[in-house]
Amino acid sequence: GLTFEAVAPDCDEDALKATGLQVEELVTQLARQKAESVAARYPGALVIGSDQAAELDGEILGKPGTAEAARAQLRRLSGRDHRLLTATAVVETSTGRIAEDLDVHHLRLRELTDAQIARYVAVDDPVDCAGAYKIEGLGISLFERVRGDDFTAVIGLPLTRLVALLARFGVELP
Repeated sequence: GLTFEAVAPDCDEDALKATGLQVEELVTQLARQKAESVAARYPGALVIGSDQAAELDGEILGKPGTAEAARAQLRRLSGRDHRLLTATAVVETSTGRIAEDLDVHHLRLRELTDAQIARYVAVDDPVDCAGAYKIEGLGISLFERVRGDDFTAVIGLPLTRLVALLARFGVELP
């Protein structure tokens, strides 16, 4: 029920990724930088920024970019546990006040054959998704287990947690 506008942020994600930050700090800083970059262009607004990363064995899995790279990521994740971290930052431009939250989900893919992986990538085309899956689509069929507090975070924006962040700024929902 809130009126909003989606605006592309203006921040150098690659530069921050190259600093070697731990994944928790990386996604939190990116969410904050995205919100601050938009806030600079919208005085008087309440701005939400978010970032998400998949992590396996301490390595951040970026967006694969190609079908081949997506298949390779899914082969690595097959039968294994990994984490999906989603950070959210809210900036109140009139005061400069910032509130942040980090959601961490623990996920386990089923053991997948190369044929299953190839079929999935061909149908869902997850080349622009961290971890090479679209869990809100056919990607859910890849999973054995998903554990976390706010299931909407896995899709991209943790709405349950966002409602709590917005309440800190006087935005009451519903």
